[in-house]
Amino acid sequence: MSTTSSSAVTLASINPKVLKCEYAVCGEIVSHAQLLQEDLKAKPGSYSFDEIVYCNIGNPQSLGQPPVTFFREVLALCDHPSILDRDETHALFSADAIARATEILDVIPARAAGGYSSSQGTKGLREVIAAGIASRDGYPCNADDIFLTDGASSAVRMMMQLLISSEKDGIMCPIPLCPLYSASIALQGGFLVPYCLDETTGWGLETSELRKQFEDAHSKGITVKALVVINPGNPTGQVLEEENQRQIIEFCKKESLVILADEVYQDNIYVEEKKFNSFKKIVRSMGFCDKDISLVSFHSASKGFYGECGQRGGYMEAIGFSYAVREHNYKLACVNHCCPVMSGQILASLIMNPPKPGDESYESFSIERDGILSSLARRAKALEDAFNSIEGVTCNKAEGAMYLFPRIHLPKKAIEAAKAANSLPDAFYAHRLLDATGIVVVPGSGFGQVPGTWHVRCSILPQEDKIPGIISRFKAFHESFMQEFQD
Repeated sequence: MSTTSSSAVTLASINPKVLKCEYAVCGEIVSHAQLLQEDLKAKPGSYSFDEIVYCNIGNPQSLGQPPVTFFREVLALCDHPSILDRDETHALFSADAIARATEILDVIPARAAGGYSSSQGTKGLREVIAAGIASRDGYPCNADDIFLTDGASSAVRMMMQLLISSEKDGIMCPIPLCPLYSASIALQGGFLVPYCLDETTGWGLETSELRKQFEDAHSKGITVKALVVINPGNPTGQVLEEENQRQIIEFCKKESLVILADEVYQDNIYVEEKKFNSFKKIVRSMGFCDKDISLVSFHSASKGFYGECGQRGGYMEAIGFSYAVREHNYKLACVNHCCPVMSGQILASLIMNPPKPGDESYESFSIERDGILSSLARRAKALEDAFNSIEGVTCNKAEGAMYLFPRIHLPKKAIEAAKAANSLPDAFYAHRLLDATGIVVVPGSGFGQVPGTWHVRCSILPQEDKIPGIISRFKAFHESFMQEFQD
């Protein structure tokens, strides 16, 4: 790569919305971690740790989680259909994987997994997903309401493009929030209207807070167009109660807001007293139809117990939109990605239509699924207990999703040291943690937080045998850090 640069493109000349956009999950801490990783590779033994542990992002398979066998068998057969009829294939692959791959290829144009599909996604696969949604919720689903996308992120960006037309258009978002939303709003030039989750009640969502922030935005001339709800929460891990969802829906109906329901962690529930209910299900149970409320639900093959981040599979179901608006959404799909990645489309159909009782793969699939989810629950509990055992750290329970968001009660001297280093206090803490232990977390400031509080987001994804080492290294670092900066 050239070390010189053209004066034609400078920070002053690029899109100012790009300059405003931030994405902490892949920010400066991660860049520094990658440099340390290269240094460890080149000079083994040069640090007090021998590996970088990436707890910054929900990327399960990169941290050792195995792919689901049935899903990968179907993908392999779809990618190489000429082996479907070979005798050895029936010895290597399960019969239901062979049958499923055949069914999928039959609905793909020219049976070619390497070809383009409709920009909305292959109709036959959308029909499978619609049937899966109907089975999950107990209410009908129209395949024409589904847009297959390259992961949920692509769908979120499409909706921001559709909804935001000026800097006076507001999108209500939880604080803390997944930075995908703040970044997407910034890139479209919209206004983020924050509503704070209550850390003291397990990251509760109060409709009184929604009302307060909505009215405050309105008083500033902001036209609030939509409300983002992340359930289960990212980075906070809470699972909404059904009554709370009803309150949110009533609020959005009254104020004519589109509900943007991020439900990508719907399979990641770790507590017996909570269960996932989709916003679509609750909307229909309240008797509302498409003319009453607009709802967009996002799901992804990247999370859950499947963790297929690199395959880029996802979808959104958009209800309560007119045919004319849907046509413009289709136009955006054409412009944004021509067509979604075919392997991702196939995976999106598989996560909504996994093996059923009686299928050859059902038992092995169930063992893999339950093993992954139970291990994630144990990891979440181990990290939660560890954080709460450390002086100066408090952490709410991870009821779902893939993260914990502990609060770090930093001493005044640490905050002053961070200021002197031209850094936010939680970023200063995370940087020092990385340099001392090799553990990568994301500063809470990248997600938003109540002023005067400091957090880090830590994923629960490192393999279970690594969790004790992570805990011991974190504890030792924190005690040393607090002693260094004690007031």
